[in-house]
Amino acid sequence: MTEKRSFVGSLRQKYLLATLLGAAVAVLIYLGLRAFGGYMIDEVYLSSENVARRKAHIYSQFSSYISAEGITGRDSAAVARWTASHDYVTIFLFDTGRSQQLYAGGEIDSRGAEGYDPSVHGKLYPIRFADGLYQIAIDDSSYLRQRQVVKIVSLIGAGLCFLILEFWYTSRLTRRIISLSREANKVSSGELDRSIPVVGVDELSNLAASMEEMRRSVIERLGSEKRAWEANTELITSVSHDIRTPMTSLIGYLELLRERGGDADARQQFLDSAYGKAIELKDLTDQLFRYFLIYGKAEPELALERVDALVLLGQLLGEAEFDLTEAGFSVQRIDFEGDCTLTVDPVQLKRVMDNLVSNIKKYADPARPVVFLSQLTDGALSLSVSNTVSLSAVHRESTKIGLRTCEKILSALGGSFTTHIEDGHFAAELTLPTTKQ
Repeated sequence: MTEKRSFVGSLRQKYLLATLLGAAVAVLIYLGLRAFGGYMIDEVYLSSENVARRKAHIYSQFSSYISAEGITGRDSAAVARWTASHDYVTIFLFDTGRSQQLYAGGEIDSRGAEGYDPSVHGKLYPIRFADGLYQIAIDDSSYLRQRQVVKIVSLIGAGLCFLILEFWYTSRLTRRIISLSREANKVSSGELDRSIPVVGVDELSNLAASMEEMRRSVIERLGSEKRAWEANTELITSVSHDIRTPMTSLIGYLELLRERGGDADARQQFLDSAYGKAIELKDLTDQLFRYFLIYGKAEPELALERVDALVLLGQLLGEAEFDLTEAGFSVQRIDFEGDCTLTVDPVQLKRVMDNLVSNIKKYADPARPVVFLSQLTDGALSLSVSNTVSLSAVHRESTKIGLRTCEKILSALGGSFTTHIEDGHFAAELTLPTTKQ
């Protein structure tokens, strides 16, 4: 069986392609989520309305703290404690009266208010401490936390996408393996009529195709064995019947000889009849032996030779014509014209002609001619042997051992053998492949 191949023909290549595709999709998902998250942070979370709302909330919390604790504007440690407890929040404290920055992100800063940049930290808010009115600026950097969250979510989304694609591919592959295993189990349990589907182009499809071919081979072999069994059963039944008939007659004649004796003419008649039945039994056993000699092997043992077809056919038909003429038959021969060679076993081909001649002698009407017609057409040599069936042989049963032997030999030689019986006319046709010279 020829394996099917393609660019993505192997499971290894398909798995590598699926992995690369999953990684590419995961990267795209990661970049897409990062871009979307960044857009939402810049356009929504950092919008002026939301920033003002968050700073107002921070201002409210800080104001409640200094009021509840009675914090003075000079108590930078208290301000630092509150700032430390609120991540991503920085407080800038200014003395309103002297325009002096007193506190910046946890440290005392002696720089004046002129060191403050409102474009970075926003506007100043008045706030009352225990010792008077001050101003504060609030820096909210919680967007950094949001960007970190977006990064983590993007990584998780990309990883899940990659895992989902890998799981989908392996699940699909596993389903094919399970399906193939189930089909194999059904076939092994005796369901030979179930065909094994071949899906895809890879090692699994090659395995399925091999299993399907094996299933067909098993069916064909079982069919051949069944046909051979039926043929042998039919043969044994027919031969048993044919052998029993002359054997019964032979026993009858021998009993007559033993019991009656009689005159010399009667004894001679009984002996002649018994001899004839014994010869008939011998012919049957010889045919049976030839049949098993051929059918007892897978193929007949052939000694192939390349011979001139016209010369070989002339010899075979000449001998057949002589035997039939001696038996009282008239023969007509029409030989083919042209030159060609045959690659055959002459001994086996002689056996075919002997079987045909024996069949003609037994069943043909001597009053009608036997015709041998050979033709050379389409690279094949055909020989047709036809005769008229004798009226006395119409109801005579035959084992057809000789004809089956001819069919077996011609098949081994690469040719064919067919027979036809219609309106009392019998025809046998054998063909052999030729090579023109």
